[in-house]
Amino acid sequence: MPFNTSKCRVMHVGRTNSKFEYTMGDHTLEVTTEEKDLGVIISSNLKPAQQCQQAYAKASRALGLIYRSISFKTPCVLLRLY
Repeated sequence: MPFNTSKCRVMHVGRTNSKFEYTMGDHTLEVTTEEKDLGVIISSNLKPAQQCQQAYAKASRALGLIYRSISFKTPCVLLRLY
């Protein structure tokens, strides 16, 4: 099975990184600042801000769906849904 170089990317990590241009064969690798792997977002500064924003947005969408779709909002029902 041949290696797919079009799916490969380079992430420069750290402030003192010289940010070289990397190639595989005759293909220059694309530079990226963040990458998602196994559901985890990894950014070049290694801070979890983007991951936290995504989790917050997903929870907010779920709570909005519950709020819009449930008309009988007693504490007992809402506790089970949350």
